[in-house]
Amino acid sequence: MTTRPHDDGDFRVEFAVRFGTLWAMSGASALEGRIAGYLLLDSSGGVSAAELSDTLGISTGTVSTATRRLIDAGFVRRVRRPGSRADGFVMDTDVWAGFLEREYAYLRAQRELAAAALTHVDPGTDAHARVTNMHDYMSWLIDDVDLAAAWSRHRERLRRDRE
Repeated sequence: MTTRPHDDGDFRVEFAVRFGTLWAMSGASALEGRIAGYLLLDSSGGVSAAELSDTLGISTGTVSTATRRLIDAGFVRRVRRPGSRADGFVMDTDVWAGFLEREYAYLRAQRELAAAALTHVDPGTDAHARVTNMHDYMSWLIDDVDLAAAWSRHRERLRRDRE
């Protein structure tokens, strides 16, 4: 059961709801996006499932499922909270670099799949052209558009500029 978020004027809740809406635009779960958005702004060292449920108006079962999926996707980590029996959830400082690493693993797997498919598709057919384009697109993203390295350089340049 999903209820309305508990908004006590905390910008984090408003941000989490808006982040969840944007997250859902990519085809993912808006509730996972709410959790990710809330953790993006959290500095407590870990938010418990009960806190996420209460604050964001999400059932504890949904929080459990969503945090498991976010952990599996590498967006969130489970941590032990000092003085508490309940685990907490945190987001790494540069979660976006981790996202790019996982994205490149996905792209490599897609390229390998396309390469395998090309051996089974008749040359000169529309299917062959589509799979060739798939392979070439994945290769281009992997080999020529190194977003991870570009992000690293950009992040360092921004850090230097802010000092």
